[in-house]
Amino acid sequence: MKHVFLLSASAFLLGSSALYAAEKPLLAVAGKVLYENKFDSELGVQWKSAKGAWEIAGGALRGAEKPEDKHGAVTRLPDKLADFVLEYEFKFEGAKATSLSLNAAKGHLARILITPKSVAIQKDDMDHEGPDKAVVFARFSVDFQPGVWHKVRMEMVGDTLLGKVDEFVAWGANEQFKQERTAPGLTVGGQSVEFRNLRISEASLNPEWSEVQATLPKPGEKMDAPPARPAAAKAPSAP
Repeated sequence: MKHVFLLSASAFLLGSSALYAAEKPLLAVAGKVLYENKFDSELGVQWKSAKGAWEIAGGALRGAEKPEDKHGAVTRLPDKLADFVLEYEFKFEGAKATSLSLNAAKGHLARILITPKSVAIQKDDMDHEGPDKAVVFARFSVDFQPGVWHKVRMEMVGDTLLGKVDEFVAWGANEQFKQERTAPGLTVGGQSVEFRNLRISEASLNPEWSEVQATLPKPGEKMDAPPARPAAAKAPSAP
């Protein structure tokens, strides 16, 4: 990780520790904190916002799509990651979709895609030309109302990805996850989504992962129907 956002306010450190301390290990055991940002004062110069409008407002980061972009809003932290745990909170404020997106050296690698009515955890289509294809490991029906904070967690160790949004958890494995991982990003489709309390930590395999794994749906086993939506509505993608 190239950049570490140093926070001197002890109140935030205590609050941040309390926020994540309650998380039980799933796929990974979180280790050293590589980066954290409460998003209450600044996005940080290391973030690269390719599309959309991004601002700090009301103690959180607010992202919104710009109609003239004809593309979802995207901001990325352009750093390489080994095995990791990435966590943050978000709330919908009118947007139709948001995602946590992870890239490979070339192309998209994985994402957690969230709408007010669904959560999907997936491997992305890296080249859009085949033979590689996107693989959805799980899709959950949800009912996320505007103005309510939710917790997102992505873990990756070796060839395995685990995604968690509130109590909705799924995992999947793919050889492509072993390659270089880079540029974790936040995306927004529509107007708007707020984010806070982002943290990225080193990770190691949970020694009890096999026991945890047995309690989770197998990849492809939990596939709630995607919500119906107008043909013009489009989930955000990321450059």
